[in-house]
Amino acid sequence: MVMSDENNAVRIRPTNGQEGGGEMGGRKFGAEIRSNRRALSVINQNLGGANPYPCVVNKRGHPESNGVCDKNALLPAHRPITRKYAAQMAGSQHFCPEEAKKPKTSTSEFTVWEDIPLTDAEDHGTAKDQPVPMSLEQSEIEMTEKNQMKEVEMEDIFEETVVDIDGGDAKDPLAVVDYVEDLYAYYKKMESSSCVSPGYMVQQFDINERMRAILIDWLIEVHHKFELRDETLFLTVNLIDRFLAKQSVVRKKLQLVGLVAMLLACKYEEVSVPVVDDLVFISDKAYTRKEVLEMERLMLNTLQFNMSVPTPYVFMRRFLKAAQSDRKLELLSFFLIELCLVEYEMLKYPPSFLAAAAICTAQSTLYGAGQWSKTCEWHTGYSEDQMLECSRLIVGFHDKAATGKLTGVHRKYNSSKYGYAARCEPAHFLVQIPPQ
Repeated sequence: MVMSDENNAVRIRPTNGQEGGGEMGGRKFGAEIRSNRRALSVINQNLGGANPYPCVVNKRGHPESNGVCDKNALLPAHRPITRKYAAQMAGSQHFCPEEAKKPKTSTSEFTVWEDIPLTDAEDHGTAKDQPVPMSLEQSEIEMTEKNQMKEVEMEDIFEETVVDIDGGDAKDPLAVVDYVEDLYAYYKKMESSSCVSPGYMVQQFDINERMRAILIDWLIEVHHKFELRDETLFLTVNLIDRFLAKQSVVRKKLQLVGLVAMLLACKYEEVSVPVVDDLVFISDKAYTRKEVLEMERLMLNTLQFNMSVPTPYVFMRRFLKAAQSDRKLELLSFFLIELCLVEYEMLKYPPSFLAAAAICTAQSTLYGAGQWSKTCEWHTGYSEDQMLECSRLIVGFHDKAATGKLTGVHRKYNSSKYGYAARCEPAHFLVQIPPQ
């Protein structure tokens, strides 16, 4: 064994194959002398009164010397530390490297000592050959990192992700999966063209919001009796509002406007269209066939034949799919949004926002708060907090749907055909939530 002093550092290298690669005392030499700097810091802590820390050290004896070492003497921080050497350090301030460099011939001096109290080692004169693994600290670090990785993995598992709602319709040509997202992006871009000013009624001198509500509540019943498509009802209401926003109408012609709007919507959406005589009949012959055709011509010219507008129904279907709705949620959502059609004040909300709020309110009504998922938020573009005010208004409409004179929507959805959706208890707790 040769020790050299280069740059104040001790290097221990094998002198032959037996010393470098063989077993010494049943243990490899290279495994016995690692991490000497950590051992010194531990010994220094012990000398300063700190609690002992288990470590592996080499038993290397150094005779005491009170002489002065030369200027190239090794600092204690660069020398292997043993318990006997620690005891000597406590009584001597200087050590000579010449004595430290004396060759050792006995292999017993490389015995690994367990960190036991020095007094016990001196009294019994034996050491327990049960070393603490040098990789203990590293193992603890690895275990901590593994635990942290497991925690991150668990967080990833429970973190809500956006669901691909179109994956199951890839083979359905009617679902147009390839460009359905582009379609709805276009709908949201163009929905402003289908909206009207929420204050347009001030331009009307002979009608008001209450008359509009009576008309639409009656048309919902007519729509139900004729068993028309849902799209027809929403387009009918849209045509009425867009026409009244541009054209002044006297009170006695308001019902005619509603009938003609439904006729146009049927021509646009239905396969089997009601004839004009049927519309005259349900109006109790208040209008003639000629009057119906004249109003149809006036309405088309006023609206510039623009019938292709995104209504709340267009967004309802998409958002219900994002909500992974069942039949119960779907019926309640349509019940709530049809209540909104009757209310003039709901014109301040865009169709997509109104559809999302109706579905969110229906979810809360059936299943409690906090049902608006990341998938719903992604496809609608609205968070639950954004829709809270609108949801509160919808809850109010739901609460009074069975009272008063305008009960057409409640009667429609209080039937077995619509699953008695109107009987659901309103989500009153939404009204009690403090504003954000």
